[in-house]
Amino acid sequence: MTDHFLSLFTDISAVDLLRQLVVIALSLLGGIGLSRWLRARFVLPADGEEQSLVMQIGVKSFARVLSPLLALGLLTGAYYILKRGHHAVTLWEIMFPLTIAQVAMRFVFYVLRGIFVKDATVGALLHLSEKVIALLVWLCVVLWITGLWPDFVDYLDTTTFPLARHKVSLLTMLQGAASVLVTLIIALWIGTVVENRLMKFSGMHSSLRTVVARMMRALLILIAFLVSLSLVGIDLTVLSVFGGALGVGIGLGLQKIASSYVSGFVILLERSMVIGDMVAVEKYFGKVTQINTRYTILEGLDGIESVLPNELFVSNPVQNYSLTHRIVRLATQLTILYQDDVETVLSIMEQAALGVQRVSQQTAPQALLIKIGADGLELELGFWITDPENGRLNVLSDVNRAIWAAFKQHGIQVAHPKRDIRIMDERSFRQSTRQEIPDGPESQNSRTMPGN
Repeated sequence: MTDHFLSLFTDISAVDLLRQLVVIALSLLGGIGLSRWLRARFVLPADGEEQSLVMQIGVKSFARVLSPLLALGLLTGAYYILKRGHHAVTLWEIMFPLTIAQVAMRFVFYVLRGIFVKDATVGALLHLSEKVIALLVWLCVVLWITGLWPDFVDYLDTTTFPLARHKVSLLTMLQGAASVLVTLIIALWIGTVVENRLMKFSGMHSSLRTVVARMMRALLILIAFLVSLSLVGIDLTVLSVFGGALGVGIGLGLQKIASSYVSGFVILLERSMVIGDMVAVEKYFGKVTQINTRYTILEGLDGIESVLPNELFVSNPVQNYSLTHRIVRLATQLTILYQDDVETVLSIMEQAALGVQRVSQQTAPQALLIKIGADGLELELGFWITDPENGRLNVLSDVNRAIWAAFKQHGIQVAHPKRDIRIMDERSFRQSTRQEIPDGPESQNSRTMPGN
């Protein structure tokens, strides 16, 4: 290894060595400069009104890969130019593996973040995965540059493990694991790209876009799984046994999970519930923020998110407050005294409700005389709102406060139950009880009998 590195510097003249260093430095600086120019040239404007073609294919998110990729392109061009001019290119034996490793690592990180990163938040597990991948890549580069790579591959090939009646080398196992991992990552990445494109397509309903995206991702994962099995060398006929076992498992213990997955597709296809709807099912009420294949997330008005299986929305009655329209009627009840003028009070209640901001002005509030009760006149004020996602209790509170202020201003009193309470001593109680007992036939007969 020492002789190999010494030959890179001693077998060539100082002029050739300096030429290579200058060309390599210019190629690296050129890659950095070109990447910055492209990012500044094709980034969206501040107002976000115009969108360039390069932005549509992801240059902004591809920026970390762009710099080493352009440097690799410049190094490759310089290599062929120097070689055609019969100049020394020995340092390229080191620069090519280093640059290719940098491009590979950043591209893998770009793909992983495109799959697993949501809301620009990188988790600790993804950070750890990136560090492990970087360590493995640089280890392979060191083995390649030092010339130890063939020996390392031979060691992996000669190290075998018993597997049933056969022996499998460690190299074959690593190649199989890498094949499965790479194909699955590619499938997930393509599925994420397709889903992002579909979600931006306004000509299709949001539920249909979600169904197509989920089915596309499932199909890609299935294809990747089958391709990876073929690359590993596993006969696909074994899937028939696995399919039978999976069917038995679903029949015995996975009924709820399978039902939730099927219910998820039913909800998305029927469009009975979409993201943004205000729904109530059993004891849960809130805004639909996510509809996944197995579960749906409801965000309550208190900010608490409930993860509910999709089967719950198919097998139970669901109240959707914004299925065909977002207009919801609310009502509040109160009781006034008999001496108050009903028509005046009803008008005051309607005007008070109109002064609340969230009350709809298009459909006027309506006050009604519901019942002439024992304690007073029972009234109801019905009004409409067009934003049920903002809650019901707060607008009810605002309307009640407005009515109460209007009542105080006009001197209207709210009725309350009245009961007469009489406190009697024991003697008075007995006398009143005797007076209340009716005279029946038996009592009359008893009065006429002798001896009484």
